[in-house]
Amino acid sequence: MNQTPYNRVKLARDNKRPTGLDYIRNIFKGFIELHGDRRFGDDPAIVGGIARLEGSAVTVIAVEKGHTAKERARRNFGAPSPEGYRKALRLMKQAEKFGRPVICLIDTSGACCDVGAEERGQGQAIAENLTEMSTLCVPIISLLIGEGGSGGALALAVADRVWMLENAVYSVISPEGCASILWKDAAYAETAAASLKLTAEDALSFGVIEQIISENDIGKKEFYTRIRSLLAEEIRTLSTDPELVGKRYDRFRRLGTNAMAGQTL
Repeated sequence: MNQTPYNRVKLARDNKRPTGLDYIRNIFKGFIELHGDRRFGDDPAIVGGIARLEGSAVTVIAVEKGHTAKERARRNFGAPSPEGYRKALRLMKQAEKFGRPVICLIDTSGACCDVGAEERGQGQAIAENLTEMSTLCVPIISLLIGEGGSGGALALAVADRVWMLENAVYSVISPEGCASILWKDAAYAETAAASLKLTAEDALSFGVIEQIISENDIGKKEFYTRIRSLLAEEIRTLSTDPELVGKRYDRFRRLGTNAMAGQTL
């Protein structure tokens, strides 16, 4: 059944949809969570640590929204603070030091934008992630599992491979935010969603992502097994590439100039 772009947004936001921790628990083994940015505190909206993927050590970083109202409030509804992005960067630099590939699971409407986050350097934290990820000397795979909103998502998506679930979305702004700016009325969100080209198919056609992951069996054992195999295979390929960083640079330089070949799995 074909979905409108705004219906895709609603599916991406569904609180029954698997969250970052669901993927971590079902795909990886022996996950050890690490906390704190060593500057201010710990951000529960971003979960990160060390795990094993088919026997090999990896660093996993996930935006976590939670399922229940209480858990969502504790996780700030998946809107990371500067501490979250700095924690993620700390773990990525640690992964580089020990030669571990990095896997990012993204599900955020955007970074936290309250006064405290701005005072503690939200924009700088995101910019530092973009800069450091572009030259990280280990493979990086980013998977958009729900919402991919603005710089809050991009801060974890400067990767060698960016994948999306078929009902995930990836956009510079939410449809409601766009409608509020262009039409001064959030009621135009459906019209905005159609204009933003935020679906997985749009992202694939523009070369923003490399793969669309089918959701036919989402949440089932077979779903996680399939993603585990895809991640492991791609990491094996990337780990043997001596021009990894240069190709990552070229990947992002091509965006907006021509579409790269992609595929749906």
